[in-house]
Amino acid sequence: MVPRTAQAGPGTPQPGSPATRVRRLATPLGILATVTAAFAYVGTVDPNEPGHYPVCPLLKITGAFCPGCGGLRSAHAFIHGDLGAAFSANAVATTGYFLFAAVWVLWLVRAWRGQPLRIVLAPVWWWSIGALLLIFTVVRNLPFGSALAP
Repeated sequence: MVPRTAQAGPGTPQPGSPATRVRRLATPLGILATVTAAFAYVGTVDPNEPGHYPVCPLLKITGAFCPGCGGLRSAHAFIHGDLGAAFSANAVATTGYFLFAAVWVLWLVRAWRGQPLRIVLAPVWWWSIGALLLIFTVVRNLPFGSALAP
């Protein structure tokens, strides 16, 4: 007995058709549109002016900077092309913008080719990222790490 392969019904896009490619690209392009809209908003509504955004709850309660403190100011400076101010406001967030861009391009290329995006990090990498964020948070709250504070 010969196994039968599943056949696409009428109206189902074939694997190499433009409709299939559009469907594969929809998610990465949708994510890009969302991130672009968020950056456009932060670029137009200045977080350096009081009253536009809520204060970080951790900063408000404890007076300590969390790893995300300064992220909006960093995004605002980044969108205006001031990388020095962006790194000064939050170096980890600014690095994250570049990392996001690299992963997004990889995702788009793989989606275009019909390949899934699989980024698998070993647990040691996740622990390392967590340790880096913890060290960044502690150092930016100490007197000698004031250059990392927003």
